[in-house]
Parts: sequence; C-alpha cells; structure tokens
Amino acid sequence: EFRRVLFRSYDRIYAWELPQHPVTLAPFFIAKYPVTHAQWRAAEALPKVKIDLNPDPLWFKGDNAPVETVSWNEAMEFCDRLSVDSGQTYTLPSEAQWEYACRAGTTTQFHFGETITTDLANYNGSSNYGSGPKGIYRQESTDVGSFPPNAFGLYDMHGNVWEWCLDHWHNSYKGAPTDGRAWVTGGDSSYRVLRGGSWVSLARYCRSAYRDYNLPNYRSRGNGFRVLWVPPKAGS
Repeated sequence: EFRRVLFRSYDRIYAWELPQHPVTLAPFFIAKYPVTHAQWRAAEALPKVKIDLNPDPLWFKGDNAPVETVSWNEAMEFCDRLSVDSGQTYTLPSEAQWEYACRAGTTTQFHFGETITTDLANYNGSSNYGSGPKGIYRQESTDVGSFPPNAFGLYDMHGNVWEWCLDHWHNSYKGAPTDGRAWVTGGDSSYRVLRGGSWVSLARYCRSAYRDYNLPNYRSRGNGFRVLWVPPKAGS
C-alpha cells in the first residue's frame, strides 16, 4: 500500500495540500527525466493526432534541456503521438503517481530531506527553506540529470520545470480517489495540476507536497512534463 503523506512546511502548510489520506497505487512506469528538447522534436515530426506542436518551443536551448513553454494540451498531444506511433500507451501521471514517484519512499519535505539547497536542485535560491542556506539563482533551466536522482533513480523531481499532471484542480483532497487514478471529476475542470516547482520557483514551491494549477492552454518558461508508460495487460 502506497500512502500520500503531507507534512507541515517550515513556512506554512497550504489548505489545498490537505487532508492527508491513504492512496493505494498499482505499479506504474514513469520517465527517468522530464521530456527533453530532442525528444520533443522527435514527437513533433510524428503525424498530428489532435493539435499541431511547435517544433521549437524552448526558451532555453539544448538537446538535453527539459522542454518548456509547453501547455497541458500540447503535453497530451505529445503522449498521443507517442502512443499511436508505438502502439503502446503513454500519458501524463496522476497527482498521486507523481507524488509517490517524487517521494521515493520518503516522508520529508523533499526526497533528500527536510530542506533543499541549490547543489541538489535547480530553483530560485535567493531565499532559503527551513534551516537550509540560501543559494544561487541560475535564471534558466539546466540539462536533465544535472543533479542527484532520488531513491527510485528519477531526476529533477524538485525544480527545473513544473510538471503537468492529468488531474483537474481541486481545492483540497477531500473526496480524492484512493486508488491513484487521476481525479477528473468535480473540482474545476478548466484547470490542470502542476507539480514539482521550477528553476524560477522559491524553495517552498518545490516541496513534494506542493500543488499548483493553470489553464490547459497556458504556456510558461517554467512548465514542462514527464511521461508515464502504461504496460499492456497480460494476454493483450
């Protein structure tokens, strides 16, 4: 049984991070890194499923830079193109899947402990978090895998780029699914959830528990995504 566990921030706890609740997840496969510019270009060259994709959405250049300035709608188109081309199923993670992947078995504010430093992640280090020191503000994304992974071998779960999730926005977890599926009923269906913080975020917004949201057509230099692979069912 996998549990979502949310703890009090040194700065404050936000109402939309509560209530704490148990979640049981089926096994899943999530990308080691956020989607890169090179991967984006490969998918952009595939046949259109629903919408066109910008071949060069990056503000910060480089094949291994995480793709950003990408909306939720475009992230879903990326997944749809991969799915059609491969005959497999690719999608965005649910919030519950994302947070379980981020925490990697930990119950602290970040997967590496109760505080964060700019030696461990790419975020705006102009202010500190808890007992941690201030750090640098790089003012740009960094190539994926530039910082240590978590215990699951996943990189950039804190900072670098916000990551889109499947879920609609809800102001709390009251009534949230307990099986890890995306929460796409109720709430505000005009918004989608973002997790993890970005290169421009203060440390408190990079915590494992923190949630944000925006319109599905919204683009920002801080917004990217990573994909989830759904394995075929036995016998299919």
